[in-house]
Formats: sequence, C-alpha cells, structure tokens
Amino acid sequence: MSKSLSLFFAVVSVLLMCATAISMSFNAWLAILFGILTLLMIGGGFVVKARLRRRNENKG
Repeated sequence: MSKSLSLFFAVVSVLLMCATAISMSFNAWLAILFGILTLLMIGGGFVVKARLRRRNENKG
C-alpha cells in the first residue's frame, strides 16, 4: 500500500474516532453510528492492503 493511501486511511480513521468521542456527550445513536463507520474504515484499510498485496504477488 502506498504511503499516501495509508495516510488517508489513518487520518480518516482518527477523525472518525474523534467524532465518536465528541458525539458521545451529545447523542448515543450518533456515537454508535460514528463508531460503526470507524470500524468500517479501519477494516476497509485492511481489505485494500490485502487486495493490493495479493495483486502484487500475482504479477511478480
């Protein structure tokens, strides 16, 4: 995975974690939504990394 793509997933995940923490004091449902989005973003990063690694192994 390229450094810029890794940075994108890291920054977006951290922003979603911050949104989850801030929304906990306002609305529980919003906090749950941001929590799920955070998990999906982190999981999506792992999926993209695995697919790119598999693609590179098949080429080489």
